[in-house]
Amino acid sequence: MHRLAVASLFVALAGCSSLLSAALKPDVQASAAAVEAGDWVLDPDHAALTFRINHMGYSDLVGRFDRFDVSLIGDGTHPEDARVSAVIEVGSLDIGNDKFRDDLLGARWFDAEDHPQAVFRTLSVTSTSETTATVNGELTLRGVTRPVALEVRLNGVAYDRLRGTDVAGFSASALIHRSDFGMDAFSGLVTDDVRIGIEAELMRKKD
Repeated sequence: MHRLAVASLFVALAGCSSLLSAALKPDVQASAAAVEAGDWVLDPDHAALTFRINHMGYSDLVGRFDRFDVSLIGDGTHPEDARVSAVIEVGSLDIGNDKFRDDLLGARWFDAEDHPQAVFRTLSVTSTSETTATVNGELTLRGVTRPVALEVRLNGVAYDRLRGTDVAGFSASALIHRSDFGMDAFSGLVTDDVRIGIEAELMRKKD
């Protein structure tokens, strides 16, 4: 009898969990027009910034920055007027190897002591479809500013009951050349091309 009661309790809890999940699941819309006008800020718990660089043709080295911030000012009905800014804490680099990380943060590479932050700001936005756009901007890294184009996709937007506000999810990618920013160590062994990937959920600031 006891075992039957316990089993019944688990079944009931599973049922409640399913109902709760269904109630909390957002009605995500993949439409730029669904992005309400206003200020949007990053949810750091649901964000990732990674980079990939090829090592001697053997494999891609993958790194990430654990601390960065993104803000968006815009209106989904006028995406061309949107403006994005991002600040990356260079010292938050995670490469999975502490010794190599220290080398990368040194003067030959990121030079984090003299340039602790990298900054991106938007210059223009060009829509390429209902859910994609090219965001042209400037990236300042190691004190050097160069143009960078981000290819951005809106994955979806909805009111999120857990966070109590609208949430918009984006994926973005870019290709930069490290030598443009003065990082030319081991040229020929490590590629000049660096592929950047961004996953971000932005929350609309409440009025």
